[in-house]
Amino acid sequence: MDAQGWCQQAQILVSPNFGPRPESAKIDLLVIHNISLPLAEFGGNYVLDLFQNQLDCDAHPSFSDLRGLQVSSHFLIRRDGQLFQFVSGLARAWHAGISSFHGQDGCNDYSIGIELEGCDTSPFSDAQYHSLEQLTHCLLRHFPIQYIAGHQDIAPGRKTDPGPFFEWVRYQQSLSGWAVEH
Repeated sequence: MDAQGWCQQAQILVSPNFGPRPESAKIDLLVIHNISLPLAEFGGNYVLDLFQNQLDCDAHPSFSDLRGLQVSSHFLIRRDGQLFQFVSGLARAWHAGISSFHGQDGCNDYSIGIELEGCDTSPFSDAQYHSLEQLTHCLLRHFPIQYIAGHQDIAPGRKTDPGPFFEWVRYQQSLSGWAVEH
C-alpha cells in the first residue's frame, strides 16, 4: 500500500464515484460484499464498467435498474483471484449505502469495501480467498481496522452479501485470530 492509499498488487481502474472522508473518520471497518452482473454470471467487464460509470444498461435486461446508479468499491476480487482497485483506501468509496455498524451510521465514511465476484448461490473460489487473505493482511498493516463484517451485517434486511457460501471460519482462521464480526 502506498502513501496515497493504492495497493501495489492491484490493477488500478479509477472510479469517479468517491469522495473525501470526514476529517474525523477513523478507517476501522472492513466490509465484505459479493457482486455479479448479470446475477450469477462471472467474468466479463460489467462490474468494472459499473464502478466506472461505463455500464451499457441496454446490454442485459437486468441492468435497467442500474441506469444512472453511481457506486464503487475500493476493491474487487475476481473468481481467478485477480485484484482490482477503484478508489484509494484514503477516500470514501460508495459501497455500503444506507448502513450502520455498532450504532454508527454511514459506514462509507469509515470503512473499506471489498467486492468478491460472486453471488449468494455459489461458493467462492480458493483463488479469491487467497487474494482476500493477502489483501486483508495488507490493509490491517496500513489502516487502524478493528472490525470485519459482511454487507449483510451493516445493512440487515436490505443486503444479504457476501451470502451463505462465504466461509467466515476459513477467512478468520487465515487472519491469525483476528476478530471477525458477522
